[in-house]
Amino acid sequence: MSKINSIQKPIQSEIIAFEDCFKQSIKSKVALLDLVMKYIVKRKGKQMRPMFVLLSAGVWGTINDKTYRGASLIELLHTATLVHDDVVDDSYQRRGFWSINALWKNKIAVLVGDYLLSKGLLLAVDNGDFNLLQIVSNAVKVMSEGELLQMEKARKLDIDEAVYYEIIRGKTASLIASACAVGAASVGASQETIELMKELGETVGMAFQIKDDLFDYSEADIGKPTHIDIKEKKMTLPLIYTLQKVDRTTKKRLINIIKNHNEDKKKVAELISVVVQTGGISYAEKKMNEYYQRANTILDTFPSNQYSVGLKELIKYTIEREK
Repeated sequence: MSKINSIQKPIQSEIIAFEDCFKQSIKSKVALLDLVMKYIVKRKGKQMRPMFVLLSAGVWGTINDKTYRGASLIELLHTATLVHDDVVDDSYQRRGFWSINALWKNKIAVLVGDYLLSKGLLLAVDNGDFNLLQIVSNAVKVMSEGELLQMEKARKLDIDEAVYYEIIRGKTASLIASACAVGAASVGASQETIELMKELGETVGMAFQIKDDLFDYSEADIGKPTHIDIKEKKMTLPLIYTLQKVDRTTKKRLINIIKNHNEDKKKVAELISVVVQTGGISYAEKKMNEYYQRANTILDTFPSNQYSVGLKELIKYTIEREK
């Protein structure tokens, strides 16, 4: 049994109920759209965000239909952002599957992303889940700001550590934060508890993104190309740390590689070698573990049940995963 299947054990039947809810929510009478939706369901990932919703709900109450809608809302939003990201990044593969834009071109991919967003909005509005909609709509806003801030800074390559945290808080942590908050809100938890869950999710999301950024410096088979951040001139934590530590000449050389030679394998290998030698990888791992410890400190204040145990395992998995 894989690690993710083991974590899903306390919510196995709930995952099936969520999948049914999700499939129903994306149905369309337009044949082309229905075909694309079936493909999206077929290539589903680990479903970590719906798991955060379901486990967070279970910690504080009884998982119910509103919880399934909340998990579907999060997954609809997440899928929409992935479809749009692949268009923005000109990416033709994701986790071993062809992307929507690779199979159906950009115009259809953009409209599919829009459709998924609209279905999420309607799922919440039609059922009066306005508190869930507010949490998720805020996440969409913050995610867009995070992505645009990253693009703006990539032009000048002037990202420092504080700006980096601001970017990943927006583009990744906000969605995991909203998944945990939606779970708690779906079972009628207090506003104080919802805010605590949001804090937990944000902390996990920060660790999750640093882990993702570290994959860019590995040669492992992670289901998507490595060194893509370097090619896209994305300044991630290992590189930011390195540029702060090296002498002026080395810094100039590294920035020149990022700006002008980011597709030259030899030059990229040289850059990675400097990052490793300077301690950029170790520093990023240290920061990731600090966020992980903070998440565990919050978790220790929760009621002890099978769901809080599952949540602890899921959080551990986010920083120990190998892809």
